[in-house]
Amino acid sequence: MVKKSIKSIKSINRVFSLAPMLDWTDRHYRYFARLMSSELLLYTEMVTTGAIIHGKGDYLAYNQEEHPLALQLGGSNPADLAKCAKLAAERGYDEVNLNVGCPSDRVQNGRFGACLMAEPDLVAECVAAMNQVVDIPVTVKTRIGIDDQDSYEFLTEFVDKVSAAGCDTFIIHARKAWLQGLSPKENREIPELDYDRVYRLKRDYPQLSISINGGVKTLAECGEHLTQLDGVMVGREAYQNPYMLAQVDQQLCGSDKPVLSRDAVLENMIPYIEKHLLSGGRLNHITRHITGLYQGEAGSRAWRRYLSENAHKPGAGIEVVHQARASMDAK
Repeated sequence: MVKKSIKSIKSINRVFSLAPMLDWTDRHYRYFARLMSSELLLYTEMVTTGAIIHGKGDYLAYNQEEHPLALQLGGSNPADLAKCAKLAAERGYDEVNLNVGCPSDRVQNGRFGACLMAEPDLVAECVAAMNQVVDIPVTVKTRIGIDDQDSYEFLTEFVDKVSAAGCDTFIIHARKAWLQGLSPKENREIPELDYDRVYRLKRDYPQLSISINGGVKTLAECGEHLTQLDGVMVGREAYQNPYMLAQVDQQLCGSDKPVLSRDAVLENMIPYIEKHLLSGGRLNHITRHITGLYQGEAGSRAWRRYLSENAHKPGAGIEVVHQARASMDAK
């Protein structure tokens, strides 16, 4: 059995993390996010164990600049999860995270995601299996409850069993999930947020690292949560308004380095885009992630429109990005 050192777990800065989001937080967006913050903890999109073990593509590829980086796994077979966790550790990932929060029908049919909250013994078995083969942190992202199983006692029973298996870090989406009747989008919006329940969990389990997720839109809100908790995970707001990440290090992590301007972020992104194009990649694979860079700025609509109308065209090159930026000044 591989023993984790306290240092290996505590060395990751969990103050601010970027939520795993399917089809959004791919390696291109993660590289973009890292340009703005050296401190934030990045998570991959959820990758199923089946895709890693049986898929033809390389589902573990990432840019070295992304560290610290966590792989989020979807699955419920302890042996498969252990195999994938070991592969992730060998590839240099800094953390492996088990998804116990996604409510989609497809995920439920595969017996993973939020439905696993009803099977804490299985989740504990999965965590233990992964812990036996890696010396990087194994963490869990979960909800506060599912369907009518949404009492505080239900949540603490889950945490008790999973933490006993060696998980000392939980990211809690402060909404319960309705497994029947609501879409994944509705599950992000309709169930009420209950931040106080997550705060209570931290008070009752001070030895655990507890981060909160759900509905956080500003760094000021992050600061409020951090008076009670160890970390904050932000998702859609950081994707739609990515420039909020440019002040994470200064406002939340005590850094005194200068804040990059939006134009500086774009300038630093250009070489990455050019490298992608030279390797045969399409421009819109990356530009779809940066359309929100100038949100709230004069000319931002022209920037978004030019990219959306031109970046997908065959042969579109880096000149499209430069022209999109120039279109802002023409307004």
